[in-house]
Amino acid sequence: MPTILAIESSCDETSAAVSVDGKILSNNIATQAVHAQYGGVVPELASRAHLQNIVPVVDTALQKSGKILQDIDAVAFTQAPGLIGSLLVGAEFAKSLSLSLNKPLIAVNHMQAHVLANLIPDKKPGFPFLCLTVSGGHTQIILCKSPSKMEIIGETIDDAAGEAFDKCAKLLGLPYPGGPLIDKYAKEGNGDRFEFPEPRIPGYNFSFSGLKTAILYFLMNAGKSLVYKENFAATEAAQQQFIKDNLADICASVQKRIITILLNKFSKAATDLNIKDLCIAGGVSANSGLRTAFTAMGEQKGWQTFIPEFQYCTDNAGMIAITAHYKFLEKDFSSLTIQPMARGFE
Repeated sequence: MPTILAIESSCDETSAAVSVDGKILSNNIATQAVHAQYGGVVPELASRAHLQNIVPVVDTALQKSGKILQDIDAVAFTQAPGLIGSLLVGAEFAKSLSLSLNKPLIAVNHMQAHVLANLIPDKKPGFPFLCLTVSGGHTQIILCKSPSKMEIIGETIDDAAGEAFDKCAKLLGLPYPGGPLIDKYAKEGNGDRFEFPEPRIPGYNFSFSGLKTAILYFLMNAGKSLVYKENFAATEAAQQQFIKDNLADICASVQKRIITILLNKFSKAATDLNIKDLCIAGGVSANSGLRTAFTAMGEQKGWQTFIPEFQYCTDNAGMIAITAHYKFLEKDFSSLTIQPMARGFE
């Protein structure tokens, strides 16, 4: 029954969690509000905030779990991918704890952890299962054969779905982070009001850059065209008025198209591979429209669908802890010389 202290610091959330035998006892997260005024995450500010937050976050996670440092059997941390400055804070803190406690160190891949967040609840998918991992930086379909064996069978060739949500929100004049606001306004709108294109990408890969361009021109033309035409281009005042008058329907239509792009590919992969246990993961899996559509798709096709709790969708240490639990069972430990990596993974 290993007790694991896990640390997540890949972007702008500082998080610590404690698990015992794969059960999450605490999952403490400190968010960074400082980035809102800049319209996106500023790496230097993120790493500074991690330095300020990491000690109280770890302390609170331990208190909530009822454990002390001497109870810990291993220390886990996010090694990759992420912002290198943010990763360094978590990695060096974890290595220091591992050394001082003389306990094993476990390096975790952030994207693998998103997938395995689906193993946190008592009701778990059976292997093999497919996972649609959707976040601000990644959009992937992953074939999960075991906790340690995963294969990416489809991914975005340009922008991620979460990035598409946030950039479309910015075009609409919504503050950062805009994705949750699109979800909020979409609940009040008609998703069939405006028709946006679905890219024709072969296989299981995704593309969102063309959709973003179409939405940009749609707004520039105040809804008259999805392509740029000088005689359709509206004045800035007309554009703003169009957005104001139609915000809920625009958000609902944008969200519906992003979701159909995601689920059409996911459904094709599941059908082709004859896999009936399907999961979603990542920050965008908190989107209410995606959760509803995904569940409905499963019911229609006769598939079992699994969605993590909201607290395990966005960046969090609980998913790092569950991944570390399975690595601990396989004695997959790391040396103190291991270094964080912005993209790869050792």
